[in-house]
Amino acid sequence: MQDFDLVRLNFSPSSLFLLNICLGLIMYGISLELTIADFTNLKKQPKAAFIGLFSQLVLLPAVTVGLLYILKPHPGLALGMILVAACPGGNMSNFITLLAKGNVPLSISLTATTTVLAWFFTPFNFFFWGRLYSPAADRLKEISLNPLDLFLSIFLILLLPLLLGALTNKFSPKLSSVLKKPLRIGSTVLLGIFILLALIGNWKSFLQYGPILFWLVLLHNGSALTVGYLASWIGGLAQKERKTIALETGLQNSGLGLILIFTFFQGLGSMALIAAWWGVWHLISGLTLAGIWGREKVSQEST
Repeated sequence: MQDFDLVRLNFSPSSLFLLNICLGLIMYGISLELTIADFTNLKKQPKAAFIGLFSQLVLLPAVTVGLLYILKPHPGLALGMILVAACPGGNMSNFITLLAKGNVPLSISLTATTTVLAWFFTPFNFFFWGRLYSPAADRLKEISLNPLDLFLSIFLILLLPLLLGALTNKFSPKLSSVLKKPLRIGSTVLLGIFILLALIGNWKSFLQYGPILFWLVLLHNGSALTVGYLASWIGGLAQKERKTIALETGLQNSGLGLILIFTFFQGLGSMALIAAWWGVWHLISGLTLAGIWGREKVSQEST
């Protein structure tokens, strides 16, 4: 078995700082567009809300562990997959849901809710499900990590920018209206450029381990999209909601995963390779599905 843990990606402290800034700006930009309705809207669609949250917070990590027992990857790669599955939905899911002619208000509400809940569910799911896959559990024992530090870090990375954005909305709505669109677009583009430069800077590692990473992330991301769609179909939801929940379950905030890996896991190469490639692949799979679903007729979406 190849020792992926010997891989150390080329990320300097300044690069990690930039990644933190990117994600903080994205969260701040998102919060400038959020309203109370984005959270209370879930009450209007209780079944879709329950299925969407259950699919992402419970089914995805559970399916991930099941996939690990089938594929039996390197323990570090397994930890990377579990961490990605424990992250909240990525902000690009809202845009891709729009392209796919899904339920955009539901997508925004689910992203906002899982992001707020991430301070608890990301560490909880990582440790809970990580211990259920024995090779990953053994690796967790070797890592000196205080769960409370992980809780605090996610609070600072996600919830603090959201809180600052809410305060900006409340006390300076004019500034909020000016900043929200360019800030959200600009920070997302900046994050995309960062991930692209990371791929270029670590190209030899990605070429060396590319085939294994490709198939692991392909199967993992495909499973996430599938479980979201099937859960919605079994729950009797309409096609618009099925597409939305599939994309919410399959498009994770891998940028958060990378920050956590470099902050708490010393940039463990096996974990970082999974998170970095996921950040690229989920956009490819999401946009591909959006291109297919976006061609569906409106009448088909109400079936």
